[in-house]
Amino acid sequence: MATAEEQGNTRNWTFLTNHGHVLLAIARNPTARLRDVADEVGITERAAQAIVADLEAGGYLLRTRVGRRNEYTLNPAGRFRHPAEADRQVGDLLAVFAEEPVSEGTTGGTPAGDARR
Repeated sequence: MATAEEQGNTRNWTFLTNHGHVLLAIARNPTARLRDVADEVGITERAAQAIVADLEAGGYLLRTRVGRRNEYTLNPAGRFRHPAEADRQVGDLLAVFAEEPVSEGTTGGTPAGDARR
C-alpha cells in the first residue's frame, strides 16, 4: 500500500498537537530551555512560550524558577480537554512515550530528585 507522500498527497499532519508535543518534550527533559523545546517540536520559541503558558494555566504543569532556569513539574492526573477523551488522564499519554512510568508529583518523566536529570 502506498503512503500519502508516494501518492502525491503532500498534506503534512500528525496525531498529536503542538501542545502534546511540548508536553512530551518537557516530560523527557524538565529543565530544557524553551528554545530547545521549540527546536525539538519544530515551532518558534514564542509559540513554545504560549503553549507552556496554556499548559500551566490548564494545570498540566507547574513552572518553578531554579537559579536562571525554569524547571517543570508535570501533573499526570490532568484530564484531556476534548469531551471524547475527558475521562482519561494525560499521564496515560505520557506513559506511552516515557521511558519510566509517570506518577503524580513527578518532575518531567522522572521521579522528583532522580539523579539522571
